Amino acid sequence: MGKLGCRMYQGIMRAGMLFLPWRKPTMIIGENTEEEMCQILKEKNISTVLIVTDAGIVKLGLHNQIVKCLTARGINCIIYDKTVPNPTIDNIEEGLKLYHENKCTAIIAIGGGSPMDCAKGIGARVANPNKTISQMRGLLKVGKKLPPLFAVPTTAGTGSETTLAAVITDGTTHEKYAINDPNLIPHYALLDAYYTKSLPPFLTATTGMDALTHAVEAYIGQSNTKETRESAEEAVRLIYHNLERAVEDGMHPTPRQNMQKASFLAGVAFTRAYVGNIHSIAHTLGGQYGVAHGLANAIIMPKVLKYYGSAIYDSIARLCDKAGLFQSCSSEREKTEAFIAWIEGLNKKFGIPEVVDKLKEVDIPLLARRAEKESNPLYPVPVIFSLEDFENIYKQMLVK
Repeated sequence: MGKLGCRMYQGIMRAGMLFLPWRKPTMIIGENTEEEMCQILKEKNISTVLIVTDAGIVKLGLHNQIVKCLTARGINCIIYDKTVPNPTIDNIEEGLKLYHENKCTAIIAIGGGSPMDCAKGIGARVANPNKTISQMRGLLKVGKKLPPLFAVPTTAGTGSETTLAAVITDGTTHEKYAINDPNLIPHYALLDAYYTKSLPPFLTATTGMDALTHAVEAYIGQSNTKETRESAEEAVRLIYHNLERAVEDGMHPTPRQNMQKASFLAGVAFTRAYVGNIHSIAHTLGGQYGVAHGLANAIIMPKVLKYYGSAIYDSIARLCDKAGLFQSCSSEREKTEAFIAWIEGLNKKFGIPEVVDKLKEVDIPLLARRAEKESNPLYPVPVIFSLEDFENIYKQMLVK
């Protein structure tokens, strides 16, 4: 499909989005959020829940407070902790089997984007027992309500606690793709600094850069609403003032809580306004090489923003103005260059490389085709990339 065809498709999608049943998760924020969650489950007469998490969370014991709270109220906990960093179809099917075997009626996702995506996939399969995950790939193919889904983020970046997307990897082909449906939006999001305080500095940094990518791609795209713009602006402001502090002093609750808010708001922005070419490239690196999503976004973001050139000067300048950043810069170009330089400075300070050491030049044509397939015609990006454009970005990430 040519660029004109992509824009026509995006225009139709933008109009159609007005009629979708949009909702935000009920936010449970502050200390001891699990107490309120347990009370909600009790009121819903739920007797058994499936907790979807990963081995790292279990090792740290971050799930213990929730399990203790549930057990005290007579609610059984079935734990699935085999979720991998880029969750696979096998993860979903294993979790689904546990859900049915134990007669669960609700799901609690504890972790970063991977456990949440896995939990959404399990919920989608519960709602659609006769559909495979691959059959729900793309837009609006879930179509049925999921069981009650609670999201407990242990990172501040993915925004998965707010979004309609689940990103899944096919373990056979290594292809990474998204399922997008409003039914996948969690019903409740627990924002509690306790669950992010154990996150190591580098993961705090890369997940924070993930949130920044969400806010930026939503903002510079062409499917914004007043709410998505305001959410992205506030998210960027919070990230600017809190990410470095959260990396440097992870035990301090204030920057941790503010980064959780930023992640939530960025998620609200991109779940309605979409992401873009940065994400489609990041998904291929995650699927092919297992590169962590936030790390991939951080590496790719300044490269793609520079590649867009003047097409984003007005939107980035407006974002800077609304978020109160780089006010000494006079022109749109200066503000955009200062914004990109800020991102590059964060990457350097956090030890995020400019290249992907696993990337092989021979793989670039395949990766570019996959990225182009994901982006076009769906993502309302400021510049529609051709295969050659995608290949040029990948080449910038090769180890010299």
